[in-house]
Formats: sequence, structure tokens, C-alpha cells
Amino acid sequence: MGTLTRIGVAIDADLLASFDRLIEDRGYASRSEAFRDLIRDALINQAAAGDRAPVVGTVTLVYDHRQRRLSDRLNSLQHEHHHAILSTLHVHLDHDHCLEVVVVRGRAGDVRQVADALISMKGVKHGRLTLTSPRTP
Repeated sequence: MGTLTRIGVAIDADLLASFDRLIEDRGYASRSEAFRDLIRDALINQAAAGDRAPVVGTVTLVYDHRQRRLSDRLNSLQHEHHHAILSTLHVHLDHDHCLEVVVVRGRAGDVRQVADALISMKGVKHGRLTLTSPRTP
């Protein structure tokens, strides 16, 4: 971390009280650390918004494994995009449902395209792409 600079922020009392509850619930040691995390998060989101930005992330899928050939289709798509897929984790949630976490890396636009293809497959009940930057500010 570089040199610390102190700033002043004017904030509504009710908003500050809500923020204080949030940072207490999350276990922050100080408001300053919480503010720094919010700023980092906004900067990473901005950087990942561009299609050419280098990103890493996860695609989380919940699906019904009984859906005809879904597992095969998910696996085939991951092989087609092996350059963007670093790893996968497969968990059996119950008799019918699976959770799959796919770790991805590449340019943001390419990663979003792979994630959209996985999430939109028939039988996937829920999916979410979470991105971050390997170059965290």
C-alpha cells in the first residue's frame, strides 16, 4: 500500500448508521477499511466492464442432472473453451441437483460469452458470473 491520505466525507446520519451496522456485521476493523474495499470493488467492476480487460472469476451453476444430456453439453462447452477454463468443482446437492463452479480467466468479453452459454443451457436452474481483476487496485 502507498502513502495514506486522510479525507473527509459528509454523509447522512441514517446512512452512516446503516453503514456502521453493515461493517460491524462483516467484521471490519474500521470504517476506513470498509471504504477502501468499496472503492476497490467499484474500480474492479469498472475495469471488468470493458470487453478487453483481463479478468478472472467464477461461473456458478445449479442444475438438474436429470435433464437429458445436460452434463455432457456442459462438459463439451467447457472443453470447447478450455483456454478460458482453469478448473471446475462439481457438488451433488441432493438426488436431483448439482452445483458446479467453473473458474474462468481471459478477456472480459470472452469470459462473459462462455458464462452466458453455460448459464443459458436448458436445465440450468440458476447461474451467476462473478468477475474480478488479477490487477487489483
